[in-house]
Amino acid sequence: MKIAIAQLNPTIGNLDHNAELILAAAQQAATQNVRLLLTPELSLCGYPPRDLLMQPAFVEQMARRLPQLAQDLPPQMAVLVGIAVSNPTAAQLGGKPLFNSTALLQNGQVEQFFHKRLLPTYDVFDDNRYFEPGSASEYFMLDGLRIGVTICEDLWNDANFWGKRNYAVDPLAELAAQNVDLIINLSGSPYSFAKQQLRESMLAQATQTYGQPILYSNQVGGNDDLIFDGSSVGFNRQGELVCRAQAFESDLMTVEFDPISRDLQPSSIAPQPQDNAEIWAALVLGVKDYMRKCGFSKAMLGLSGGIDSALVAALAAAAVGAENVLGILMPSPYSSDHSVSDALELAQNLGIQTQILPIGELMQSYDQSFAELFQDSEFGLAEENIQSRIRGSLLMGISNKFGHLLISTGNKSELAVGYCTLYGDMNGGLAAIADLPKTRVYALCRWLNAGDNPVIPEHILTKPPSAELKPGQVDQDSLPPYDLLDDILCQFVTQHRSPAEIVATGHEAATVERVIMLVTRAEFKRKQSPPGLKITDRAFGTGWRMPIASRWLPSSVPASPKIALPTRS
Repeated sequence: MKIAIAQLNPTIGNLDHNAELILAAAQQAATQNVRLLLTPELSLCGYPPRDLLMQPAFVEQMARRLPQLAQDLPPQMAVLVGIAVSNPTAAQLGGKPLFNSTALLQNGQVEQFFHKRLLPTYDVFDDNRYFEPGSASEYFMLDGLRIGVTICEDLWNDANFWGKRNYAVDPLAELAAQNVDLIINLSGSPYSFAKQQLRESMLAQATQTYGQPILYSNQVGGNDDLIFDGSSVGFNRQGELVCRAQAFESDLMTVEFDPISRDLQPSSIAPQPQDNAEIWAALVLGVKDYMRKCGFSKAMLGLSGGIDSALVAALAAAAVGAENVLGILMPSPYSSDHSVSDALELAQNLGIQTQILPIGELMQSYDQSFAELFQDSEFGLAEENIQSRIRGSLLMGISNKFGHLLISTGNKSELAVGYCTLYGDMNGGLAAIADLPKTRVYALCRWLNAGDNPVIPEHILTKPPSAELKPGQVDQDSLPPYDLLDDILCQFVTQHRSPAEIVATGHEAATVERVIMLVTRAEFKRKQSPPGLKITDRAFGTGWRMPIASRWLPSSVPASPKIALPTRS
C-alpha cells in the first residue's frame, strides 16, 4: 500500500483555501497511485485557530465544508483530514463543546471520526479551553489493514522515553493492544530549536516500545508567532527512520507499507538543517508567512547600522525579496559617522532601498516644547527616549502612508531586561528576532557571512553595540556583557533556576539579582510589544503568562533593591 503525507501550510480560518490545498495534494497523490493520504492536525481550519473555535458559525462552516471536500476527492483514495467537530453530549452531560478530530474521507463520504485523547495545556497550547478529550483510541480498516489514529499530543506520553507518564492515558499502548498494523499521527507541532531531534528520538523509542511502525504528519508554515517546521517522518518497527519530508517547506512525501512484513519500507529522507541554518530557515519562513497571511507585500525597518537591524534586514530580504524592503536611516546628533556608512553598506550588499531622515531638528522642537517643564532637570532618560520615540513615529508614519509592514529589530536579551523603548524602537507589526538572544544574533550574522558573498559589514560585527542616545554610549554601560547576560537569562527564563542555583554556576550574586529584577520590572513592556516569532522553548509570547502587577521575587532578590536600571523605557 502506498501512503502519502501532505505536509501543508494552511491559513487559519480560510476554509476554502485549505480545502483546496488538501484537494490539490490528493490529486497529485492520485497520479502516484496513493491509497491513503495524511494531512496535519486541524488541516481544514488551520492550527491553532484559538478563539475562532468559540464562534458557532465558524464550526458550522467547517461541518458544511467537510462533506463537500469528501465529494471532490479522488474516489479511490482514503484521506485523513483534521477538523474540529461538535461534541453532541456537551449540553446534556457537560464537557467542552468540541472535539479536536480527524475525519476519514473515502468514497465521497465522511466515514469515521477519531478524537484527540491527550489535550496539552502548557506553553502555547490551550486545548482544554476548547476541546473535550476523546474517550477511546480507535483504528480503521483499509484493504485488510488496521490503521490506528492519533493526533499530535497523543504521541507524547511514552513513559519509557520520558521516564514518567504525563497523562493517565497512553493512546499508543491502547492501539498496540488492539494489534494494529500501523499507527499514524496528525500533528500541528510548533517549531523550537533542535525540536526535530527530540521528536525523532521519541518516535524511534515509541516504535521499539510498542512494536508498531509510525507515520507522523506535521504542519508547515508560520501562523502569528508560531512557526511549524514540517519535517514529517516515518519509522519502522525497529525504530529506524525510513522517510522524512522537507523542513520548512510544503511537501508531498510517499512511502510504501508492506502488508507481508507489516512494516514501512525505506523511502526518501530529506536532509535536516542544523544549528544556525535551522534558525535562519525558521525565521525566514516566519516573516514570509506573517506578511503573506496578513496581506503585506512590502516590509520596512529602521536601519541603525547595528547588528540587530542588519540581521532583520537580511531576514526581510530573504523572505520577500530585496526589492520589497525599505530601510530608514534616522541619524541624530549623537549618531556616529559609521552608523550611517555601515547601514548604507549593508543596504547595498542586500540590494534593499533606503531613505535618510535626520532627526536633529525634530529633537530641537521637542527640547523647545519641554524647555519650561524640564528647565530644572538634567538631561537623562526622558530625553534619550524621546529620540527613540521620534524614530518610532517616523517609521509608523511611513508604514501607514505606504502600507508596509514595520518589522521591529529588538532581540530577546533586550526584551528580557527592558532595554528597549515603548512607542519607540518597539514599534512595529512583527518582532522578527524577539526570541533570539544577542549572542545568537551575532552567531547568525557570522554564519551568514561564512559564504562566498558576506552581507553583514565587518564593522557591524566588531564594533561595540550601542543605542547611541547620548555621546559615547554603549550597551555595556547599562547591561552586563551579553555572553554573561544571555547565560543568566537562559537559566532564569528557560530553565527556571533560582538565583542561588545561577550563582552556583559561577555568576556574581549582585549581577544575577540585578538581571532578575530587570526581567521582573520589564513585564509591562513585553505585554505591549508586537508578536515575536517563537524559536525557543520559552519565548515572550503566547506561552509567557506572567502578571504585570506582581510583587513576587525569587528568594535572595531584595524586595526594593537599589540597583541601576537600563536607560531605556
